Amino acid sequence: MPKKQKFPYLLGSQWTARQKIDGWIHFRVINRKNQGKWVYAEMVAACDPKVRFWINAKLLNDNSQWKSGWQPIQIIE
Repeated sequence: MPKKQKFPYLLGSQWTARQKIDGWIHFRVINRKNQGKWVYAEMVAACDPKVRFWINAKLLNDNSQWKSGWQPIQIIE
């Protein structure tokens, strides 16, 4: 039986950062990378494709830093 993939729906998912990152709060996952037991997601800003970075996918589950989906600014402030 094949090993179950961690974070199977990560690719293409949308996230709202609780604090601005390089001036933006809305991001989507455009790539994923497995390194040993860790899974990393490449994030890109929704309005500026030049703003991109890699993050440990486990951090996306931290509600104090990220919210799933694109949330209105008023909700996260």
